[in-house]
This record gives sequence, C-alpha cells and structure tokens, in this order.
Amino acid sequence: MDIKAIVLDIDGTLLNDEKQLTPRTKDSLIDAQKQGIKIVLASGRPTPGMWKYAAELQLERYNGMLVSYNGAYVVEVATKKELFSQPLSIEMSQQILEHLKQFDVLPMIAKEEYMYVNNVYNGLLDLGTPLGTFNIIEYEARGGEFQLCEIKDLAAFVDFPLHKILVAAQPDYLNMHWQKILAPFKNKVHGVFSAPMYFEFTDQGIDKAQALAKTLTPLGVKPEHIISFGDGHNDLSLIHYAGIGIAMGNAVAELKKNADQITLSNNEDGIAKALSGLL
Repeated sequence: MDIKAIVLDIDGTLLNDEKQLTPRTKDSLIDAQKQGIKIVLASGRPTPGMWKYAAELQLERYNGMLVSYNGAYVVEVATKKELFSQPLSIEMSQQILEHLKQFDVLPMIAKEEYMYVNNVYNGLLDLGTPLGTFNIIEYEARGGEFQLCEIKDLAAFVDFPLHKILVAAQPDYLNMHWQKILAPFKNKVHGVFSAPMYFEFTDQGIDKAQALAKTLTPLGVKPEHIISFGDGHNDLSLIHYAGIGIAMGNAVAELKKNADQITLSNNEDGIAKALSGLL
C-alpha cells in the first residue's frame, strides 16, 4: 500500500487522557513525515485549539493540514491558507440556538478569539470517574484558547456564519434527548456526538471524510493512500473513507465494529504501535 497521508483525531486518539502528546507517538509521526507522508489532524476542535499540536508535530515544516470543526474548515499549516470552508447559514444557526432554549444544555459558539455562552459560571457537569465535576465551559475555552463572553440570547446575537454549534450536557440527559434536539433540522444539518457530553451541529454533508475528499484528492491523495485513526462517533467517516481505518483501543464500540484494525489505547501509544507494523 502506497501511504501518502495519515489522518488523526486529536482528543482520545493523538493525545492521552492527560491531553499530552507522548514522545513515542510524536516521534513516530515525525518519522512518517520524513518519509514524505502528510500528517492531517482532523478534529471537532476549533482551529485555534489545534495549532499547539501542529507545532509539536512540526506540521509547518512538513506542510501538514488541520481539519477543524468536524470537517467544516481546513487550513494548510505552512501557509495558513484556507483550503475549505462550509459554515452553517446565519438563519440556520439562529433557528438551532432558539430551539436549544427548551433543553437543559449548554450551547457554545465561537468567532475569532471569542467563545460566546449564556453564563460562564453555569457550566458544571458531573462526568463521574475519572473526570469528576468541572466547568465544561472553562474547559472548552482553555482548550480552544478563547476569551469568554456572556450573551443572554445567543440566537438573537448571531449575525455571522458558524462552522459549528457545540452543545454540552450531562451524558445521560444528552443521550435521552439528542433526537429531539436534532429532529427539526434532521435533513438540513449534520448532528453528531463527539463525546458522551458533546453533541455538535455542522452544515449538511459536513464530516471529516468530506473535508479530506475536498482537499487531499486534488493533491493526488486518494482514500487508498490514507491511514486514519479515531476513537469517537465523529470519526466514523474517517474510518470508512481511509484505505486503512484504525480504531483506538479506547474507541466507542461502533467505531471498533467498522474499523479495519484496532490498536492499543491512546494511553498506550496506540498510534505508534499501529504505524510500526504499517510503515
């Protein structure tokens, strides 16, 4: 197999549970780039929350790419050039945010260096062992390197396109209500879990695989040239798209069921382990 690209989810895949990129995984990916293989980070994260890991992996030197917002935006690391962008329409964003008011959820939206929420102090979720109770709003703001801004009515506030609307809630509540949350927009937008406490809205047709098709295919990188790694429901399109789709040992059951291979967990250098047998 002629490998030309390795595509990696970030949280739960590239990073261990301490949100660290381990030396072994880092070295394996830098070695792959030295062989001429392009590295693509593909995450539900906003773009600003990905640059740190692009720098650690030397993606600027080797001309890697960032696929952010679950596939709604793609940028070339070396040039900072936008390669693909497909946000939600303003009208659709307003409708979704208005609809969310009837549910016990925490909507979060971003523009440039700011993340907008209803109440920065009303973000406590109890996620059980080992995560415990913490402010999910603060967590997201720090991960995306955003300043926080409170807006009482997000639906009325939004007059700009959004690449993603992030909805956080207690996992049990979200699992019980996600279908009602999505129902009015089911055939108009894409809705997916990125973690048990996160449900995300992007424009219709958006997923990580489409972003790869739009940006890698013109470079001569076809699905059969790609190895992908993921752990969550929002990585399912990656697993199906790539010639070799690999689920982490900690991945959700659906992803493991659809993967070509299952490697060790994100805490056991699963990426490095898999690549040692493929490159």
